[in-house]
Amino acid sequence: MRTLAFQMPDRGSGPSGPRTRVGRPSRRMRTGLLTLGVLAVLAMLFVMFSGFWTDWQWYRSVRYSSVFTTTLWTKVGLFFFFGVLMAAAIGVNVWLAHRLRPPLSAMSLEQQSLDRYRMSIAPYKKWVLIAVTALVGLIAGASASSQWRTWLQWVNGVPFGQKDPQFHEDISFYAFDLPWFRFLLSFGFACVVLCLIAAALTHYLYGGLRVTSPGSRATAAATGHLSVLLGIFVSLKAMAYWLDRYGLAVKSSGLKSAEGWTGLRYVDAHAYLPAKTILFFIAAICAVLFFATLWRRTWQLPVIGFGLMVLSAVLIGGLYPAIVQKFQVQPNEQAKEAPYIKENIKATRDAYGIDGSKVTGYKGDYKPKDKADNERLRGDADTTASMRLLDPNVVSPTFQQQQQVRGYYQFPATLDVDRYKDKDGKEQDTVIGLRELNIAGIPERNWINDHFKYTHGYGAVTAKGTGTVNGGEPDYTEKNLPAKGHLPKHEQRIYYGEKTTQYSIVGGPQQELDYSDDSGEKSYSYKGKSGVDLSNPVNRAAYAVAFGEPQILYSGAIGDGSRILYNRTPKERVESVAPWLTIDGDAYPAVVDGRIKWIVDAYTTSNGYPYSSRTTLGDSTADSLTDGQRAVVAQQNQVNYIRNSVKATVDAYDGSVKLYQWDKKDPVLKTWMKAFPGTVEPKSKISNQLMEHLRYPQDLFKVQRQLLTTYHVTDANTFYTGSERWQIPNDPTTKSATAVPPYYLSMKMPDQKNQTFSLTTTFTPNKRDNLGAFMAVDANAKSPDYGKIRILKLPSETTVPGPQQVQSKFNSDDTVAKTLNILKKGDSEIEYGNLLTVPLDGGLLYVEPVYLRGAGTNYPLLKKVLVSYGNKAAFEDSLGEALDVVFGKKAPNIGDGDEETSPPDQGSSTPPTDQSVQDALDDAQQAWEDSEKARRDGEWSAYGEAQKKLKSALDRAAAAEKKAEQKGGSSDKGGGDKGSGQGG
Repeated sequence: MRTLAFQMPDRGSGPSGPRTRVGRPSRRMRTGLLTLGVLAVLAMLFVMFSGFWTDWQWYRSVRYSSVFTTTLWTKVGLFFFFGVLMAAAIGVNVWLAHRLRPPLSAMSLEQQSLDRYRMSIAPYKKWVLIAVTALVGLIAGASASSQWRTWLQWVNGVPFGQKDPQFHEDISFYAFDLPWFRFLLSFGFACVVLCLIAAALTHYLYGGLRVTSPGSRATAAATGHLSVLLGIFVSLKAMAYWLDRYGLAVKSSGLKSAEGWTGLRYVDAHAYLPAKTILFFIAAICAVLFFATLWRRTWQLPVIGFGLMVLSAVLIGGLYPAIVQKFQVQPNEQAKEAPYIKENIKATRDAYGIDGSKVTGYKGDYKPKDKADNERLRGDADTTASMRLLDPNVVSPTFQQQQQVRGYYQFPATLDVDRYKDKDGKEQDTVIGLRELNIAGIPERNWINDHFKYTHGYGAVTAKGTGTVNGGEPDYTEKNLPAKGHLPKHEQRIYYGEKTTQYSIVGGPQQELDYSDDSGEKSYSYKGKSGVDLSNPVNRAAYAVAFGEPQILYSGAIGDGSRILYNRTPKERVESVAPWLTIDGDAYPAVVDGRIKWIVDAYTTSNGYPYSSRTTLGDSTADSLTDGQRAVVAQQNQVNYIRNSVKATVDAYDGSVKLYQWDKKDPVLKTWMKAFPGTVEPKSKISNQLMEHLRYPQDLFKVQRQLLTTYHVTDANTFYTGSERWQIPNDPTTKSATAVPPYYLSMKMPDQKNQTFSLTTTFTPNKRDNLGAFMAVDANAKSPDYGKIRILKLPSETTVPGPQQVQSKFNSDDTVAKTLNILKKGDSEIEYGNLLTVPLDGGLLYVEPVYLRGAGTNYPLLKKVLVSYGNKAAFEDSLGEALDVVFGKKAPNIGDGDEETSPPDQGSSTPPTDQSVQDALDDAQQAWEDSEKARRDGEWSAYGEAQKKLKSALDRAAAAEKKAEQKGGSSDKGGGDKGSGQGG
């Protein structure tokens, strides 16, 4: 009877009789179509192969093939295991449901309507089953393969050696184990739900389930089958309730005094935790009832149990915690939450490495002074800090104009700050930039020029951070092409850099342009070992496909020794060889061991540190200098644990990547080192020269300062009220309302005896502009205090001006405004440099360089220095003069447009006191234009004369204006635009 019921007539044969050949393609056409089909398949396979092959070749070229193979086999293993598991589970359940189908001796109307579907799939049911299970398996396998990081961390997890306060589990359980268990649960739920759907459809199609037919709605076999699946589902739900108990320790919830709060609160410990435990037992009992239907053959008890579980979830898991929160917590929330706030503070400070931050000032032992008339302070100002007047965020156009040399070179928009020794062997803060290749500046663009001839940049350019020469120009310590100066001898060619994004083919028959000088172009052929060899025809074909450039396959410019260089930015290379690291947004160059090397800070992160509050890296690291390229792009956008555990280097010539273990205690790094053995070298392998240039990373510092706006408070009650919250002030030198960036400079805090290379920032009280605190971290990697965070907290009763208020004070000062108006004569533009803050003998010293971008030029020159201490401010030509004025050693010199290192005005005579301001300004404008023309033409003697005339004219303008004011008259050029420059 079963055979008759499911037998389907053969509907594939047509009417009998002779076959017609009308419309049938010829044999030649069929052969051609078959050939095209085979070629299309082969082409698609080769495209897939080329992507795999080029990746493999690249990893071999950088000697990190183990990273490629480990990642690949982990993904493949997860793909096949979970894909096959999902496909097998669905296939077995469909097969079982079909095998348990009832005989259709007396078909109902419902079954008669389904008969046509059964008949249509009967000849193909095996293929349909295979196709459906294969498709679901592919989707499940692809989803599982994306969990390769979770799997590797679970398999290789290293204990933290610390336990959470609620469940007393090692932190590694939350960081490594819990994410994998949650993935298994989610996979199990998906598998069971799909099996339920597939089994129910099969039972319905073959009569095991009935919807409209009278009598029993399900056969005993269907009831037992589906009950087992439902029992498995409820069992998984019970396991989910149990894991949810531990999930409370890493759950984010709202607390008004802290964003991103994570961990248990009172209601979690006293309502949600017992509720989850009760629901676990209810779900376990409900699962047993479902399994019992194998013998009872009725769903009455399981349905009652399931309803009880749902009702319990609503009442116990939802309503009860709401009642506890409303009637127990809210009336006395501060006292109830205090123990949990304490645990959150402790965990957060530990997870972000700020637990050792030292705060000075809670007892009022640091009181800023408002008087600056102390001669001792003038001497201390010189020894407290080496004020970096050369702002790396402003002077890049000056480097570009004066040291670009050729249009096909470029400097980054933001230069870097490092430390180098001067000719006397004394270490000094130095601004450095590399002359990288600018593909857009190539005189004639074509494929050969873009990828064969113009292949690399050339030379590092450095300048003193603390002074300028020749009318405000950088005082270069390494310059020209080839570069010469104070740096030790090194390989100057730059094949790998932040701006080098195109591929190049080097080392073959086509010669490269090395550099050009007065004697003409110099040729060069790459001698390094980086890149992938293109002499192999398979490699050439694969790269031609991967890069969409067929000329790679047949170009005569490629031959023996040709190598293709790509993935050339430092960040890109480190991310590729260590995909488990999060990379700092600012790689910086250093001359180390005879090579230019990019230094890249890398972080290990986690989102599973119990009780530690979460932060979004992209938001925490954004400031007035970051853009899409500078902000951290994290693999896990939200984290609650971070360590600068790896220092990486990328050789600018051969692209070699080195990873060094910087944090020997970090369990996350140890876990990844177990997963990828041999990829990270020990800290002892760092050379002395490299150690001299390592520094505390900016992005980690920015994350820490964001957390410290709240977590500098360690008292739970004060933390709850939020009365001591700080905020990061906006950058006062820009018009955008974005955070002020941290600044590197050599300085000493009040408890330090000597200056050290530091990274600094300021805080203001929440929703106020006065200064709240100053923070610095020892950024010198060779210092025994490296990484030590020091915070000076100002007494709340004082109103020391913050950065925004200091800038506003500068902008509103009449003397400053008048001088700026004189400088801006002739459409020149004012640009403010970094506003540096330094603690000085119980007070705070502000220093800001002021740059002038003159009419007819496109680069800024340092012209003035603003200094403020206490209630006094100065606006002078040099830092020394401004400090003398602020500390009472010298009277202000208003109107002097020259700077610290300009030659004295020996040729000018005493200006007549009755000269009008406008006439003097006209003379100043003409002198300025003459000096700029002489600069562009390289006539330095004429430039010096023009500068003398400019100074004389400005002196006359100031004297005439002062005389007019004394007589009560009005100056031709008074008032001024107080919002000039970027500081408006």
